[in-house]
Amino acid sequence: MTTLTDPPKESFRLSMLINDTRYRSLTFQAIAAVALALAIWYLGNNLIQNLRAAGLNISYSFLGDPAGYDINQRLVEYDSQSSHARAALVGVLNTILVAFLACVTATIFGVIAGVLRLSNNWIVSKLMAIYVEIFRNIPVLIWIIIIFTIMTAVLPGPREFRGDNATSSMVLDLFAFTNRGIYVPMPFFESGLFGNATLNWLLVLLVAGGSWYATRAVNHRASNIQADTGVRPKTLWTNLAIWLVPFIALMFIMGLTWEVPELKGFNFKGGIKVGGPLIALWFALSIYTGAFIAENVRAGIQAVSKGQTEAASALGLRPRRVMNLVILPQALRVIIPPLISQYLNITKNSSLAIAVGYADITATLGGITLNQTGRAIECVLLLMLFYLTASLLISMAMNVYNASVKLKER
Repeated sequence: MTTLTDPPKESFRLSMLINDTRYRSLTFQAIAAVALALAIWYLGNNLIQNLRAAGLNISYSFLGDPAGYDINQRLVEYDSQSSHARAALVGVLNTILVAFLACVTATIFGVIAGVLRLSNNWIVSKLMAIYVEIFRNIPVLIWIIIIFTIMTAVLPGPREFRGDNATSSMVLDLFAFTNRGIYVPMPFFESGLFGNATLNWLLVLLVAGGSWYATRAVNHRASNIQADTGVRPKTLWTNLAIWLVPFIALMFIMGLTWEVPELKGFNFKGGIKVGGPLIALWFALSIYTGAFIAENVRAGIQAVSKGQTEAASALGLRPRRVMNLVILPQALRVIIPPLISQYLNITKNSSLAIAVGYADITATLGGITLNQTGRAIECVLLLMLFYLTASLLISMAMNVYNASVKLKER
């Protein structure tokens, strides 16, 4: 009688690192990592030696020195006596602001244009095709300059709002559209629940988050009812009440008031100023990148089988519901991967802001600060670090979203 036993395990040999497929890929990756580390060490050591030979050294102490220049568009307190680090922070926030706004509006433009390109209306589809072909084939820098030039040439100057013979007037006595930018009312709390304005705004964000969660719960319940009965209950008024009632009550309790811009001297004071350079950069990045996103959306929709549309129509769904509930959710698996690249392009293309005088991180840290201090290597390294970090964070967030919407195999 014989017994079955496992074959003896083969002992590890160095030749297996190359010949065995289980270890070969790891070996090549380790070799590549070591080669990359040696290349970085060589370049860094060469840089240090050259700087030492020239009597220079890498130091970031200049970030604590006074900047000595003003920044018009800013989200935090800043003046000419603030440090270079503070100026760099203002540039970082300005870059994040224009990149975020452009990503949102470019997505809206792209989705609308991509869907309309597939419209059965010949005129609409051709107009969207013309938009895509024109805007994506002309460099974004040209669009930035064109939009900024049109704004400064068409919109009136502040002096035209002055006096009884003024040729221009504010819209609803609240908004002023000038060649220097757009002035809008600024909300603030006279007597909030907390003495700190930041805490008050955090409370507003908390209420907004609660309203968003409640809206999702209502829509989820409506979807369950639709799955059980085939009829979807109306949720419009419920969702409006969820958003409006808490906000109106909160604003009433906290004493929300508005600071309206007023013409004082040679310019408007008060309110929030959205500068002309920001508007030009924002709009140019949006319409330029929106043309690329439109093609991504069109490709994603066309990747969905026609049978899906026919089946949804056979169930009695209207075309708008078919697009929102059937086509677009399935098209996301094709749309999102190239969409990540478009968001990265927006963030990096924002460095063209210096062409219209918008103080982003490239204009502050990589422009004025670099020229004043002569610390080119330090400033460029910080710029590289910022854009690398921003790109990796955008990629990570979008990849997480992509994993949540991709098709799950059973």
